Amino acid sequence: MRIIFPFIPVFLLISISCKKKIETTHPQRENITESVYASGIVKSKDQYQVFATINGIIQKIYVQEGDTVKKGAPLFSILNETSKLVRENAQLAAQLADYNANAGRLNELSQLMELAHNKMINDSLLWVRQSNLWEQNIGSKTELEKAELNFENSKTNYTSARIRYSDEKRRLNIQSKQAQKNLQISQSNETDYMIKSTMDGRVYSLLKEQGELVTPQLPLAVIGDAQHFILELQIDEYDITRVVQGQQVFITMDSYKDEVFEGRIVRIYPIMNERSKTFTAEAEFVKAPPSIFPNLSLEANILIRLKENVLTLPRNFIVADHFVIREDGDTVEVKLGIKDFEKAEILEGINENDVVKRPGK
Repeated sequence: MRIIFPFIPVFLLISISCKKKIETTHPQRENITESVYASGIVKSKDQYQVFATINGIIQKIYVQEGDTVKKGAPLFSILNETSKLVRENAQLAAQLADYNANAGRLNELSQLMELAHNKMINDSLLWVRQSNLWEQNIGSKTELEKAELNFENSKTNYTSARIRYSDEKRRLNIQSKQAQKNLQISQSNETDYMIKSTMDGRVYSLLKEQGELVTPQLPLAVIGDAQHFILELQIDEYDITRVVQGQQVFITMDSYKDEVFEGRIVRIYPIMNERSKTFTAEAEFVKAPPSIFPNLSLEANILIRLKENVLTLPRNFIVADHFVIREDGDTVEVKLGIKDFEKAEILEGINENDVVKRPGK
């Protein structure tokens, strides 16, 4: 059997194939929010990098990643033989210069001073006796002058002995204190070789291993609060003037797909990063996810304002933020209010009954 197909003109086929469906819509009343976009990361509260203050080799690591630590708990010890030798030398010097250890020298000078004093008293009595005899015309003037000279010499010797004792006592006292200070300095410097935690928190990362060389420029670990987290947001310079503390933030993370978490702006840093042209702000969760870790990436929308029951239209139906095209092809100027990524508020120009078509359709 032969099947005969009806004849269809070629121009009609072309006309049917080229005709496209016109995409239309009409304004709707709904709530609309204006928000500022920000990207960022999760950080532990008070999170910081641990640095050494001196050069050396890691002698021992006292913690592991994930450990919780108390403030003052040891994290690393740095090996440096020079520091150890300096401290031991300071200890020896302190022992040598110790005031009590040099009491024998002071006792000796005290005894010499006492002898000089006794001799001065004795010579004084002899001089007085010789003077009395001279007044009675007994003895010679030479003997009187000799007694006076002996007394003067004894008095000078006693004065010198007192000065030597006082100077030696002061010198030993200063020397002892200096040695103790040097010992304290060396002990203080030696504490630089024991690196401790500055907070109660958790060890999130260890960046060095035992035996590695460290310098003050290289971080050793990352430590932060074990329970509380902040959201570090990067906000474009064009939007920063609309962001204030206390604003509501809606957060999404790849770790929790299809979930939105609420937060609040708690801090805005007042200086711009010149490279990225962004400002940094911090937010806190109103209710944190059940499990969270530092350095998770996030995206956030900071709520600027909310308007309820307003006339809206999808933004892809609006031409140059000023015009819409009616279904009959007429172009109408509109006035817009607030906008989000998908829709815009219509203030003037069209109403709910108007049907508009998508540009280019």
